[in-house]
Amino acid sequence: MPIKVSVVIPVYNPGKYIEDCIASLLRQSLPDDEYEAIFVNDGSTDETPGRLDRLAAEYPHMHVIHQEGSGWSGKPRNVGIEAARGEFIQFVDNDDWLGDEALERMYDYGVENGADVIVGKMAGKGRPVPLELFRKNRPHANVENAPLIDSLTPHKMFRKAFLDKHNLRYMEGRRRLEDHVFVTEAYLRAENVAVLSDYLCYYHVKREDASNAGFQRFDPVGYFKNLREALDVVEELTEPGPLRDRLFRRWLRNEMVERMRGQRLLKLPEDYRQELFDEIHKVVVERFGPGVAAGMQPTQQIVAGLIAANRLADVEEFARWESGIKPSGALESLGWQDGGLSIGFTAEYRSGGEPIAFRAEGDKDLLVPPLPKTSLDAIALLGADTSAPLGKSKVDLVVRERATAAEFFQPVELTREKVAVAGREGYFRQVLRATAEVDPLSAANGAGLDAGIWDVLIRISSCGWTKETRLGSVRGEEAGRGRRAAVVGSPARLVLPYWTDPHGNLSLDVGQKTNRISYEFAGLTAADVTVTTDPGRIAVALPFHVQGESEAALKLTSASAGRSVDLTATLTARGADKAELSAGLPLGELADGQWRLELTVPSTGGGKPVALPLALDVSASGGAVVKPLAAAAADLAAKDPARRKPAARPAEPTLLRRAAGKLRRALKK
Repeated sequence: MPIKVSVVIPVYNPGKYIEDCIASLLRQSLPDDEYEAIFVNDGSTDETPGRLDRLAAEYPHMHVIHQEGSGWSGKPRNVGIEAARGEFIQFVDNDDWLGDEALERMYDYGVENGADVIVGKMAGKGRPVPLELFRKNRPHANVENAPLIDSLTPHKMFRKAFLDKHNLRYMEGRRRLEDHVFVTEAYLRAENVAVLSDYLCYYHVKREDASNAGFQRFDPVGYFKNLREALDVVEELTEPGPLRDRLFRRWLRNEMVERMRGQRLLKLPEDYRQELFDEIHKVVVERFGPGVAAGMQPTQQIVAGLIAANRLADVEEFARWESGIKPSGALESLGWQDGGLSIGFTAEYRSGGEPIAFRAEGDKDLLVPPLPKTSLDAIALLGADTSAPLGKSKVDLVVRERATAAEFFQPVELTREKVAVAGREGYFRQVLRATAEVDPLSAANGAGLDAGIWDVLIRISSCGWTKETRLGSVRGEEAGRGRRAAVVGSPARLVLPYWTDPHGNLSLDVGQKTNRISYEFAGLTAADVTVTTDPGRIAVALPFHVQGESEAALKLTSASAGRSVDLTATLTARGADKAELSAGLPLGELADGQWRLELTVPSTGGGKPVALPLALDVSASGGAVVKPLAAAAADLAAKDPARRKPAARPAEPTLLRRAAGKLRRALKK
């Protein structure tokens, strides 16, 4: 069987962090004879070489190559390329891991679309990853029609024949940004690049000891010398003009301007800050024309202009102002509609606890940064635009799975509103009003949300700031009234919106990953239940949103005999936020007994039984009534003196204390 994919993993002293990588490779959905993993041990001095030898001895498709330390990842990746037998090569770092179906999905997607490069959706575990690139699948992408240049890490799949045709190899030795040079050239030479966004393929992980190479302080002189090599590739393979400027903008924005902003700059020691600024200034004046900075957001243009004007003190002052700017949001409404969760909210930026103010000047809206006029004049001469393009402000709503960091954008309807600032003529704030729809069956780029805890965030983009914050801690009464569990789809997904503890943010529990569903039923009383004896049926009104009709299970457990009866039940919609649980009652089996009620809703990720605070009391003659659990327990104790509690320890306070303890434990989850 031909090898479809060769996975190349450069290895140097990963310690325990390689175990997740190995496990993910062994879990791949591709058959073992259709892929291989090539670990290139680059002179490791820990226990890893022995671990890899044992792995290769146990699994024929796992291989290890040992070599003397080369100082960086370039040479081991090149060695892996030469050894690879696969049609495609996927690069993985030794402290990262792959989704279980990543190789199969990326390979099929690449073949289907004739791609030389396949970029799989990434999640950052403590590390930043591209966001805009993965909004949707892009079967035919290039540097002109997609933000490919935002993703220059090597963790992609490349057609081996394509690499060999262009002799594409990594620069070797102890150096920085060798992946930028390699990936940039691949993008510019590829016939097609395919971006797969509907499956989480790659987990980019920050180690607990923060010893990943990308987190180490670097020598500015060497770093920006290596950065110039990536710029050289762009100059070689593009013509002067808008495309080249747009590609160059990626390095100006990410590697230069963003290093000179906010706390990222202010946390640096002053001597290192000066050294870094000096090298950035050199690259900016040597390599970038006015068209490069002109396409950036106003705040980025200001910093770029100050760098070009060699004004570090003003860059620092601007950074102090920006470091106080925070995103904020208020949850205005929440409710289920036709199986989707509608979320209404407002969002804006604040500074020093107050909304950021803009100034109106004629038909222009202006930023008001704390910079002297001489600095503003200097950057204006360099072409920097300090107007505020508020018509382009936007807010996204994102759901992020807590365990994996997988995140997905949700559809948003947006309006922008200018609100006058009291006591400041000509000044106003911008409020973004939005409604988002989270459909649990399609919220993951067309696929359903997996079982897990999904945190809800908003991400505000305006004037060059893109920051995110949790949603829900500030909320209106309508949002509280609309918070309901829902059963949607087939197979069913049980979805519970809830407020986190202690901050009160909005999260979604899909598949009962917490115990909070129990507290949805805390207010049930006998008035919520109807029982008939001809024919015998029980119906319970539940605070659920149900799409149409869904199956459930109801278990009745005898309070005295210890036996149980399992019933098939049905959940039926009774309005937007009500459902009816109904089941037939075999009264002959239940006669002369008291029964506790336990509900199980089948759900993606499994369904767990949930006790209802009700008891079914069936007489010997077949009559049946439902009582609150506490009242039923008191009746049972009255019939059976052995069940009575001592007077000094009454039953009801004890039950309340236990219930309170369970509630506290559940809220901590």
